[in-house]
Amino acid sequence: MSVIVQGVTKLFGEQKALNNVSFEIKTGEIVGFLGPNGAGKSTMMKIITGFIPASSGRAIVNGLEVGTDNIEVRKQIGYLPENNPLYPEMYVREYLGFVASLYNTGIPKKKQIDNIIELTGLTEEYKKKIGSLSKGYRQRVGLAQALIHNPAVLILDEATTGLDPNQIVEIRNLIKEAGKKKTVMLSTHIMQEVEAICDRVIIIDKGVIVADEEKSRIYSVIKKPIQIVRVEFDKEISQQDLSEFEKTGTVKKITMNTWNIEPDGEEDIRPAIFNFAVRNNLTVLSLQKLESNLEEVFRHLTN
Repeated sequence: MSVIVQGVTKLFGEQKALNNVSFEIKTGEIVGFLGPNGAGKSTMMKIITGFIPASSGRAIVNGLEVGTDNIEVRKQIGYLPENNPLYPEMYVREYLGFVASLYNTGIPKKKQIDNIIELTGLTEEYKKKIGSLSKGYRQRVGLAQALIHNPAVLILDEATTGLDPNQIVEIRNLIKEAGKKKTVMLSTHIMQEVEAICDRVIIIDKGVIVADEEKSRIYSVIKKPIQIVRVEFDKEISQQDLSEFEKTGTVKKITMNTWNIEPDGEEDIRPAIFNFAVRNNLTVLSLQKLESNLEEVFRHLTN
């Protein structure tokens, strides 16, 4: 079981949303599909799920060609789109019953519904109308409809949007458990989500894949190591005061007295920061070299 994308291009008039995109996701893999707004993430997901056709190239789901076996492909996929379209006037259990009736799984419908309500934490809410639920619980309903027919492939577009920290942990665990036996493609803007859940990262920018690596190796796509030094002074200073560092890198304010300084070169800048503090009668309260993280890799690849 897998998702295979081969040379997919998508045109909207003269705009090229996807440009010759190719990748494969295997069963048991959870892949983070990342990119800035307008990069082509949702377009790619809609092509894989058969909602829109590719202009050229092809997508294959578990050996089925999306363009020619559209209905059979949809049976294989659980899809949670970004805008999570639901019927607000329907009750939660009623809606899940409606979705379950669309699939012939051979499992009694009541059992399907009971299982998915418990699995997605909707036990306290299933008697309510969807329109009366909080955003977080509506997101759970969307995830429940994606999972109710036990699909082989799970495609999630911003799955944890609107969830509180406790709910996020629960949904993360749910996705990780599902990923043991399914092919999971997860699009999100939350880098911590990818670092917590995913085995592999694909980054797309302007319709082109700019990185496709295992999570542990994603930092290797950066040609130069990312050096970020976080410094906290005892007094408030302005970004203009740190202009000498901006000449050879970037400076970002974190709190009133705390700054991230990222030089372009590889030379350790901590001695220069101490000298700057002495010249300006400042005391350095803390100084630390930060580890590279996925957010910095993303920013470097998509700037």
